[in-house]
Amino acid sequence: MKILMVCLGNICRSPMAEGVLRHLAAVRGLELTIDSAGTSNYHVGDAPDRRARAAMKRKGMDIDSLRGRQVRVEDFHHFDRILAMDASNLADLRDLAPDKAAAAKVRLLLEHAPQLPWREVPDPYYGGEEGFDQVFDMLLTACNGLLDELARPH
Repeated sequence: MKILMVCLGNICRSPMAEGVLRHLAAVRGLELTIDSAGTSNYHVGDAPDRRARAAMKRKGMDIDSLRGRQVRVEDFHHFDRILAMDASNLADLRDLAPDKAAAAKVRLLLEHAPQLPWREVPDPYYGGEEGFDQVFDMLLTACNGLLDELARPH
């Protein structure tokens, strides 16, 4: 299974989601291919936001080595699931998808966390440290839900 996490700039939410999912998959002994990207090219080559890195380190996860990249059409062929952080990312991804089958791979990440009252992961970029901690908690719940789903027999 190959999973791509996507937000706008690939420096806050999606690299955090990549790090959380990598950690949880390792704890469960699952071998997944996990990556992240942004719908924009604003931060290509940049490290994750320092506040995102700090929030992850507080939880014992390191995303320092990740670098921002933009979603490519080839990603729709390479990944089994493409998980967007919000409705805007979802719409952008579906517009970029080369065909209906590719567009069908795109979902909101928080669909895997029905117990949460939100459907979108808010962008913490313009807020303070606490926003990154809140995003972490949402990502943790959603990534656990995703892994639970993947573990169920189909």
